[in-house]
Amino acid sequence: MSVTSDIPQLQRRWPEPRAAITLIKPITWFPPMWAYLCGAVSSGATFSINLLLLLLGIVLAGPIVCGMSQAANDWCDRHVDAINEPNRPIPSGRIPGRWGLWIALGMSVLSLAVGWQLGLWGFIATVLAVLAAWAYSAEPVRLKRSGWWGPGVVGLSYETLPWITGAAVLSAGAPAPSILLIALLYGLGAHGIMTLNDFKALEGDKQMGVASLPVTLGPERAALWACWIMAVPQVVVIACLVLWDRPLHALGIAAVLFAQLAAMRVMLRDPKAKAPWYNGTGVVLYISGMMIVAFALRSMEG
Repeated sequence: MSVTSDIPQLQRRWPEPRAAITLIKPITWFPPMWAYLCGAVSSGATFSINLLLLLLGIVLAGPIVCGMSQAANDWCDRHVDAINEPNRPIPSGRIPGRWGLWIALGMSVLSLAVGWQLGLWGFIATVLAVLAAWAYSAEPVRLKRSGWWGPGVVGLSYETLPWITGAAVLSAGAPAPSILLIALLYGLGAHGIMTLNDFKALEGDKQMGVASLPVTLGPERAALWACWIMAVPQVVVIACLVLWDRPLHALGIAAVLFAQLAAMRVMLRDPKAKAPWYNGTGVVLYISGMMIVAFALRSMEG
């Protein structure tokens, strides 16, 4: 299928309400919300005293900032989506004209306004998240063109940044070095998750010159790299927990990593077909480990 113009010929003047919800992809909100909660847990703060900051941060990380990033990505990817997934809201015409752009810009402003309510740490993190979202999707930067930089920025934005933000906001100060290290490790490991997510756009990425790892390395090698990228940071996390005298938590991470390795073996037999399956199984194990570590850090903070 070829794309003959930036914006398809449409008959609607206003976005279809259901399509507007689809545009901001509620299914993608969970990882940053979970990471913010992990950060809050790891801070050692009392939730009953900081309940408003906890809930506001979770809403900001998921529906607002992540939703904004999805709208921005869909607008900037409308050409690729017309090839890969023509039924998406923008290429299908259910979000007409430049409404996709206006939604993304409006949510960027809303993100900054809500982030301001979380104090200096929350606002700085929100600014970084908004900049990262646009840098990932929009020209001339468009980090998405790189199979290394693109998934890296998303992983850090989805896991590391909200984790650090949750810890900083709830504790009203800079997080401990141990929290920063763990948040960074899980953000780096998420690079592999995002690489597997790129498998669904393989054909469109080839046609549009997006150099994702599945395109540049091929599905088999890209899947193998993704597995290594996900596994190695978790091994480092286990070593840190042992050094920090948290052997039971280390054992818990080892257990979820072992289960991931079993799922990886299945996925590697047919990466193109099994990558979506792994994203629904192995990723759950990955984020479960995040919460185990969060409670280990909480016990250290206490």
